[in-house]
Amino acid sequence: MPSQGKKYEYLEHTADIKFLAYGDTLEEVFENAALAMFNVIIDTGKVSGEMAREVLLTSPDLESLLVDWLSELLYLFEVDEIVFWNFRVEEIRGEDGEYSIKALASGEKYYPESHPFETEIKAVTYNQLELEKTDRGWKAQVVVDI
Repeated sequence: MPSQGKKYEYLEHTADIKFLAYGDTLEEVFENAALAMFNVIIDTGKVSGEMAREVLLTSPDLESLLVDWLSELLYLFEVDEIVFWNFRVEEIRGEDGEYSIKALASGEKYYPESHPFETEIKAVTYNQLELEKTDRGWKAQVVVDI
């Protein structure tokens, strides 16, 4: 007989993490959003290495470009098993109604024994996504599904 006559109960569970990233420039807010995302996965302070991946993407708007940028880095982590700790966005450019990014992400091969895993991110979402220019620079709000 189930305890107290219950067959099941729902428990509170948060399935996402929301963060804000800041930057003096658009490029810097993209770099800091990537750093924030990787610090959800792992303590980037314990990562070094110069294994690098160039990222070139084009999207219809800046918000999509931010999601695509973070999603591409997550993909590279999952497929190439590289943990990134350094992000250099060389250029974000708007042209012909599209936006493109040219960037370099540096890191090292992921080894579970030397990189304690914090949280698995399943996806970068458009949920509550914000990217805005403020009087102090740029601010991005991102929600990732865990």
